[in-house]
Amino acid sequence: MNALRNSRLAGCAAVGAPALMALYGGIRLVPGSRQPGPGWTAGHTAMFAGLLLFVPVLLALRGLLAPRGTAVGRAAANAALGTAFAGLLASLVQIGIDLYVGVVSATKDEQSRLFGRIQDVPGVLPAVYQVGPLLFYVGLLALLVAASVGAGRALRCWWSPVLMLVGTVATAADLAFIPLAAACYLVALAPLTRPATAPRPALG
Repeated sequence: MNALRNSRLAGCAAVGAPALMALYGGIRLVPGSRQPGPGWTAGHTAMFAGLLLFVPVLLALRGLLAPRGTAVGRAAANAALGTAFAGLLASLVQIGIDLYVGVVSATKDEQSRLFGRIQDVPGVLPAVYQVGPLLFYVGLLALLVAASVGAGRALRCWWSPVLMLVGTVATAADLAFIPLAAACYLVALAPLTRPATAPRPALG
């Protein structure tokens, strides 16, 4: 019963996370949404919720890697999961800061000054804006590769990590491509919406 409930939760999250990400990306394209106001708040709230939905997605991907695998395989899978969670936490902190700044600032100039003060705090810029969030995508991609590639693959969808990589690169190139990236993520994670199958012991 718990396994079935977790599978359904992961399936819903695999759809909901990219959908909320696409909503954020779409709102960003609306004039005036990049300064304090309803657009800024709505977009970042959607993104925050979307990031939270990646928690069951990550756990589901880790669960697909057979627990009876080698010690090295289990350690690698756990390291990938930890890396993804560390990056996800950094991303949530970043969006949380963005939400706070948008709420307390009355103008774009105030917003810029407050962002500057926050990002001038030692360690904040690399941990929350530059390096930290990247760990989420590295860990997510590693889990997806492990679950999709090789003789013991559980998802049997080699294109899932490819689409995830394409979406991530597109977002890194220009945030205007967030809706495109969300579409890539939606298709990449689509196998998680199918009924769960027994994992194979070849993967850790």
